[in-house]
Amino acid sequence: MCFFFRQLTCKRKIIMLLSHQLVLLGFGTVNDPVRIFSFANKEIFFLHKIQTCYQVVPEPSKANGGNFLVDDRNKYKSMWIRTHSTVWMIGGFALIVYMGHLYITAMVVVIQIFMAKELFNLLRKAHEDRHLPGFRLLNWHFFFTAMLFVYGRLLSQPLVNTVTSDKFLYQFVSNLIKYHMAICYFSYIAGFMWFILTLKKKMYKYQFGQYAWTHMILIVVFTQSSFTVANIFEGIFWFLLPASLIIINDIFAYIFGFFFGRTPLIKLSPKKTWEGFIGASVTTIISAFVLANILGRFKWLTCPRKDLSTGWLQCDPGPLFKPEHHTLPGWITQWTFLQFPWKEISILPVQWHALCFGLFASIIAPFGGFFASGFKRAFKIKDFGDSIPGHGGITDRMDCQLLQMEKKKRSGRMDPEFSY
Repeated sequence: MCFFFRQLTCKRKIIMLLSHQLVLLGFGTVNDPVRIFSFANKEIFFLHKIQTCYQVVPEPSKANGGNFLVDDRNKYKSMWIRTHSTVWMIGGFALIVYMGHLYITAMVVVIQIFMAKELFNLLRKAHEDRHLPGFRLLNWHFFFTAMLFVYGRLLSQPLVNTVTSDKFLYQFVSNLIKYHMAICYFSYIAGFMWFILTLKKKMYKYQFGQYAWTHMILIVVFTQSSFTVANIFEGIFWFLLPASLIIINDIFAYIFGFFFGRTPLIKLSPKKTWEGFIGASVTTIISAFVLANILGRFKWLTCPRKDLSTGWLQCDPGPLFKPEHHTLPGWITQWTFLQFPWKEISILPVQWHALCFGLFASIIAPFGGFFASGFKRAFKIKDFGDSIPGHGGITDRMDCQLLQMEKKKRSGRMDPEFSY
């Protein structure tokens, strides 16, 4: 539409120029230099307008040097903000991991609440909400019902093991666990009845849309993150290693794209490049092999937690965490110019498994980010929120973790007798 009016304006300027030419030719005289000079000035003015009318206007996205980070003139400023936030997040994450299983679980719960809040706000319409007082509370009723169902199943046995010494608490908790499914069911039914009773004429489409949207959010948030909580109590290692690999992949994809990114990777994310993707993949796979060796040597990271206490753990490491010694080939040790001091190296069997984690975090997990990018484009938003400076919202940081969580769950529970 704008192009049509632009073309119409240009055509009108051409007609005005031609009309001035006719006036000049038909009515102007050589003996009237003032009038000729006036018409000449008007012709120059209209010619300039016609020239600018057909000039190509640069796209706003190109005005700052292009879509890629390597061409962005403000990239160092954004990099500083992003780096500052990243340092704080990694520091806080390390502190929570050091504090133990229960605090990590609490962190996951907080992340779920913030993700749900950001996703709930995507389809919120202020005008409709004003006519539906209390309707927003219904979203959170379903959310906490789902939380009760998921965490009640995951933490029931650790909770029982924690209160075994107290007979009253043990009996109370046992009854709660016994009727856990019934409590969750009736809580959901109460929410369903609440929804039906709040239906209003001319608001049906909006309300049913919110009902469906709420259930989709519960699937996205709880289905994947429940795997994470299960892995935490199988051993912090099975939570920390895959989560760290996603962080490493994100950081190095940004760094390689920042300095070398030239080739676009996917249209859903214009700033994603092949250089960033390949560089991050190689770095992540190498980091997986090295990091598994470091983390696998700490018992408090590899031991499973059977209760909700916060003390340090000691256990007999499983076969995956017992080092195996491999003698190096003779041709390596005979190369004197390498100055290689070791005749043999020690490798944990879990390191070979960690390569699968690294490969998954490099190739498959980024598709969670692509999905989130397409999702944001559908809603015409840049970020899900603004709670993390330079990064966006919590959901923007957790998009790649969603796919990796299921991989952790499937790989974390291994047969204790399994060995390479």
